[in-house]
Amino acid sequence: MNSEFEGLVALVTGGASGIGAAVADRLAAGGAQVAVLDLDPDGTPHFGIECNVADDASVRTAVERVTARFGRLDIVVNNAGIGAMGDVAANDDGEWARVLDVNVVGVARVTRAALPHLRQSPAAAIVNTCSIAATAGLPQRALYSASKGAVLSLTLAMAADHIREGIRVNCVNPGTVDTPWVSRLLSQAADPEAERAALNARQPHGRLVAAEEVAEAVAYLASPRSGSTSGTALAVDGGMQGLRLRPVS
Repeated sequence: MNSEFEGLVALVTGGASGIGAAVADRLAAGGAQVAVLDLDPDGTPHFGIECNVADDASVRTAVERVTARFGRLDIVVNNAGIGAMGDVAANDDGEWARVLDVNVVGVARVTRAALPHLRQSPAAAIVNTCSIAATAGLPQRALYSASKGAVLSLTLAMAADHIREGIRVNCVNPGTVDTPWVSRLLSQAADPEAERAALNARQPHGRLVAAEEVAEAVAYLASPRSGSTSGTALAVDGGMQGLRLRPVS
């Protein structure tokens, strides 16, 4: 593990907490030099840059700071995103635009700023954080699911566009991950413990996914050792997408 990413430079958006922080730590443990782009990068042990993926100028400035610091860019992990609750009627047009702007257009902004640098890399890889919500119908997640469905389709389109340039593009589809964001949502429930138990039970292995487990999947997809893997959506969901277990008697 200590040399898997040796000599490579990785950029992780939303990398100051949760899944992004776990990914940044994992890539660094594998030898990469890691830049974390986040609205609030304070506290990250990596090269932190304040960046808003909903602002093109902010994104371009951040990417140029990364390449100015390290001289190259090899791996982009598009992890920054925001959540949304409710059915299709629950959010107004402004909230639909805001979530899609961050979760979908944010991926495009970061990627297009990074492409000139990735084209110079001998081991270029892009990994997008998608979701089980892209492939399974979840209640009260209409807007969020729409955004992640778009990320899945965007991942496939990007993979097709750039594979002959030597740039691999994949995504991870986590189930419900035990992150600070999920903990905040649970704390707002009428019965947080019952809600957590329901989320645990929804995943066949009976618990929330660990951020570190998602980070291992990202590392696999980003690794130069996975040179024949492109256009793939890797589920990290305890079997939620593919398994149909009988009810516990």
